[in-house]
Amino acid sequence: MSIEHSISNECTVDEQNEDDAERFTVVREEPELRATVDLEIQAKVDTNHPDGGTTGLTLEAEEKLAAREMEIERTTRRLDDRQTSDREARSRAVASRGTDRKTAPSRRDPREDLSREGLAAVNRQAQRLAADVAGYTAAAIGRRLAAQVAAGRELLDAVLDVREQLFASGAPVPLGALESVPSGEVTVEGRLIDVWETDSTAIQEVGLLDDESGRTKLTVWAGSDQPWIAEGERVRLYNAKKNWYEGRCSVALTRWSRVEFPDHDRWWDA
Repeated sequence: MSIEHSISNECTVDEQNEDDAERFTVVREEPELRATVDLEIQAKVDTNHPDGGTTGLTLEAEEKLAAREMEIERTTRRLDDRQTSDREARSRAVASRGTDRKTAPSRRDPREDLSREGLAAVNRQAQRLAADVAGYTAAAIGRRLAAQVAAGRELLDAVLDVREQLFASGAPVPLGALESVPSGEVTVEGRLIDVWETDSTAIQEVGLLDDESGRTKLTVWAGSDQPWIAEGERVRLYNAKKNWYEGRCSVALTRWSRVEFPDHDRWWDA
């Protein structure tokens, strides 16, 4: 009996391996294939090379390459590619309208479009404005006036518009023309010929400003944080606020004003 029992419990090697495979999960170790850095660089060079083809590319890479070429062709294609295209002529017209007069001296002068009587009237007004505004010649002002008159505007309206433009540009306003300037803040230049004493703690300095066209009162408020101006000194005042004193126009320096001394630090005085 014992011999039969021992024989019945014996099994083959193959049967034993099958039993082990059912009980345990067999993991096969296989090396992962990865491209080296040199291979990746070479692949990128081959892909982006203009003479390279699509050989060796995956389907996804081929689709990306085709889409990129289509996008480049679409963005570089000229919209107006007719043989009778007027694109160049239109571009020249736009460029000529934006050309600076200094770089294009052959540009037409608007005064040439006026009649003899109209040109004479424009020149008279230009001379008058040039006397009121420093830093501009009568010829430059005349061109501005002529451009507006040639466009169909009345001369009086053109004079008022150009006058306001010149004063708004920061050009010094003659003291004799302060009352006619529509702006509430002006730029003036003159010499402080007289300084008055004041008992008001709100006033830092008060005096009389003079230039060739007239004189006006100058007030420097104590809270303006402005420098002191010595008597006899020439100054240029920016953003000076206009005031009225005893029926006459005067100027005052506030915190937003700026003072310059043109005679200071001149190289010929060194």
